[in-house]
Amino acid sequence: MTMNKKNNTFFSRSGWVVVMSLFLGFATVEAQITEKPQYGTFLIENVDIYPVTSDVIQGGVVVVKDGLIEYVGSNVKPDLTGDIIRIDGSGHRLYPGFIDSETQLGLNEIGAVAVTIDAAEVGSVNPEMIAQTAINPGSVSIPVTRVDGVTNVVAAPVSGLVSGTGSLIDLYGYTPEAMSIDQRAGIYINWPSSGKRGWWDSRSEKEIEKDYNEAIDQINELFDDARAYHTMWQAIESDELDAQPDVNAKMDAMRYLFTQDARLVVRVNREKDILAALEWATQQDDLSFVFSGVSEGWRVADKLADADIPVIATALVTPSRPSDHYARPYQNAGLMANAGVHVSLSTFNTENVRNLPFHAGYAATYGMGVEEALKAVTINPAEIWGVDDKLGSIDVGKHANLILVDGDPFETTSIIKDVFIRGYRIPMVSRHTQLNEEFLDRDATN
Repeated sequence: MTMNKKNNTFFSRSGWVVVMSLFLGFATVEAQITEKPQYGTFLIENVDIYPVTSDVIQGGVVVVKDGLIEYVGSNVKPDLTGDIIRIDGSGHRLYPGFIDSETQLGLNEIGAVAVTIDAAEVGSVNPEMIAQTAINPGSVSIPVTRVDGVTNVVAAPVSGLVSGTGSLIDLYGYTPEAMSIDQRAGIYINWPSSGKRGWWDSRSEKEIEKDYNEAIDQINELFDDARAYHTMWQAIESDELDAQPDVNAKMDAMRYLFTQDARLVVRVNREKDILAALEWATQQDDLSFVFSGVSEGWRVADKLADADIPVIATALVTPSRPSDHYARPYQNAGLMANAGVHVSLSTFNTENVRNLPFHAGYAATYGMGVEEALKAVTINPAEIWGVDDKLGSIDVGKHANLILVDGDPFETTSIIKDVFIRGYRIPMVSRHTQLNEEFLDRDATN
C-alpha cells in the first residue's frame, strides 16, 4: 500500500509537471504576440486601388471608419474630420483581403496529437456539427495565415459521408462568435467514389460497385427524410399542423439547405463521379450547390457551366491520371473559368492556407489570367457564400478587410505591409516572423 501511495504521489507530481510544462509552453507561444490591433479612422492615400469589381484607381484614397469602407476614390473626402490615422501608400497596391473557401484552419492544430484535431467527427452523417463551435481563435496558424493576405476562410469538417457544416470566419477575433461571418455557410458531403480510392484499395470491382450504390442510397434516403421533416415543420410553423415532434438535430441542420440559408457543398473529383453528382444535382431543384475539389473538372467544364454550379478548386495538386500532362492540374481552374464556370480557389489546407496567393499565381500563369485569378480569391468566393455585400471587393459600405502590398500579391517576392480585418489594423506578427527575428539575432557562438 505504501509503495502504491508513493507511486501514485510520484505519478501525480510528474503528471502536474507535464501539464504545467505544456501550459507554460503554449502560454509562451501566445505571450510572444503582444502587439494589439489598432482601431480607428484610417486614411490610406496615394495608393493604387484594385477594387476587383471596377477599374484600378491610380494614386487613390480609401477611408476606413467604424470597421467599414467609408470612401473610395481619387480625392480625399471633403468632410473628413477628427482623429485620423494616415497611411502613405505610395508605391503600394491595396486589395480586398483574400478568401479561402475550404480549409481546416482553426479546427486542426498538430496532426500527430489527436486531441488537437476537431475537423473529423465520429459517425458517417453529421450535418449538425458546426465548425464554428470548434474554432480555436488562438491557433498559431491564424496569424501566420493573415499576415500573408488571407483575411477570411471557410473552416470545414472533413470526415464521413456528410461531414458537417462549414463556417465562414474572419481571421481576427478573441472568440469564435466574434470571428463569425456565417456559421452555416454550407453542409459538406463527400460524394462516393465509383473507383478505387488509391493503390492501397484492395476491393474488387463488385465490392466497389456495392459500396457506391449503398452510399448513393444512403444519400437519397437522407434527403428524402430531410424534405419530409422540413415539410412537417413548415406545416407546424404555419399552424396547419398541431404537433410537437421530438428534436432531431441532424434534420434541423438539414433544414437550412431547403431555406437556401446554406449551400450543399459536394466534394467530388473524378470525371465519372462529377457527372454522376451533376445528374443527381439537377434533380434537386430546392437546393443550392457548390462542387469542391473537381480535380478533373476541366474534362466536363462545359457541363458544369451549363448547370451553373460554382466550384472550389486548387491549382497545386499532382495529375489525377498517369497519362495526364504534368501541367493539367495547374490549368484545371483556368480551363473551367474560361468555359464559364464560377471558380473559387482554395488551398484545401490548414497550416499552409497562407499559400493561397501563390495558388492563384499558378492558376493565373497557366491560363486563368491575373484578373480572373484575383476574382477567384476575392469576389467569386464572396458571391458563392452569399456575402458579396460584405466581402470580396473594395466598395463603400463593405467590411474593411484589406491588404496593402508592395507589388503583385501573387508574386513570392512581394511583401504585404498592412492587413485590415473589420477595420482593425492587424499586427504583422506571427510565429514565422518571430522565428525569423530570433534566428537573425541569434548568439554568434551558437
